[in-house]
Amino acid sequence: MRKIVEEDELVTILAALSSTPEGLSNAQLDRLLSNNSQWRTLSHVRELIALGFVQYHAQFFGDSGKYRLTDLGKAIGSRIQASH
Repeated sequence: MRKIVEEDELVTILAALSSTPEGLSNAQLDRLLSNNSQWRTLSHVRELIALGFVQYHAQFFGDSGKYRLTDLGKAIGSRIQASH
């Protein structure tokens, strides 16, 4: 958890996903981070997926897929927000 707190972009992603129950797409996360680096955004999201904090939900009929917090991600997100 310390590594996540030290990485501002990971905290930003978790905070944004915790405030958006319907989830966020790749493009929305990239815009949120404003780092002009889609590969870096994808790398952060993959790290959060690997940790079990985030899940990807495919959308049907051409809509963008969305990333959403798992129960573990919600618990960690609330702990991180409480510590900030």
